[in-house]
Amino acid sequence: MRVLAIDPGFERMGVAIIEQTGIAPSLIYSNCFKTSPLLPFNERLNEIGSEIQSIIKEHHPEALAIETLFFNTNKKTAMMVSESRGVVIYISTREKLPVYEYTPPQIKIAVAGYGKADKRQIAFMTKKLIAISDDIVNDDEIDAIAIGLTCIASYKTIHE
Repeated sequence: MRVLAIDPGFERMGVAIIEQTGIAPSLIYSNCFKTSPLLPFNERLNEIGSEIQSIIKEHHPEALAIETLFFNTNKKTAMMVSESRGVVIYISTREKLPVYEYTPPQIKIAVAGYGKADKRQIAFMTKKLIAISDDIVNDDEIDAIAIGLTCIASYKTIHE
C-alpha cells in the first residue's frame, strides 16, 4: 500500500509518501510545502491544490491519510487550516483516493504508544519506525510521516 500523508496547514504543510510492501514501511518522499504569506489566501489554496495534484501524479498513492483538526484558541487560523484541508481532500477524492482521517491522539498512540505524547516523543519514535534522513527535522514533515505510519498500521489491522 502507498499512502499520501498530510499534516494540514496553509503556511506549512507536511507531506509524505509512505509505502508498505514488505515487513517494514518505506519513506518514498517527504517535504514541508510552504506558501508565501505575501500571497492572497485564495492563491495559497490554489498552490496547495496544485502541489497535492502534482505529488499524486508523480507518486501514485493508493490512499490519503490526513490529520483531523485540533481546534485551538485561534479560530481564524483553525478556519484557514480547515480550508486547506478541504482542498487536499477534494483533490484526493477527485483522484479517486480513499480518505482516512486520524485524530492527534490516534496518531500519538499508533506511533508512540501514548495518546499524550509530545512532539519530541513522536519524532523519536517515528525515526525508530521508519528510515528517515537526518536532514528531515521539520515538525510538519515528521508529523506527516507519523500520519502515514498510522494509516499503514491501521490499514494492516483492518485488512489482516
